[in-house]
Amino acid sequence: MQPKFNLWIEKDGVVVLSAWRVALLETIEATGSISAAAEKLNIPYRRAWEKVQEIEEGLGAKVVATAVGGKGGGGAHLTAAGRKAIEQFHRFSKGFDAEIAQRYREAFGK
Repeated sequence: MQPKFNLWIEKDGVVVLSAWRVALLETIEATGSISAAAEKLNIPYRRAWEKVQEIEEGLGAKVVATAVGGKGGGGAHLTAAGRKAIEQFHRFSKGFDAEIAQRYREAFGK
């Protein structure tokens, strides 16, 4: 057996940040595109876009800046608020894995 947990942050009962949503933002930043990030994460573009909008609504700030296509093509990158949200979530969640593992060992002796 192995312990598992899922950590997220809600506002008014709606998920704003989670490890998955942070990974989506990080993938958007890495690929420079919401559609490329969606493809890499194997989810529909519409779902990725909806999750970005939910994050922005929950935080009350734009986290992704987009540019429409054209000669050079469109793209997306994180705003300062997006980078800050990622950093805050990582800082908040750091250490939970070790804590869960320790509690598991204490409870189950493994």
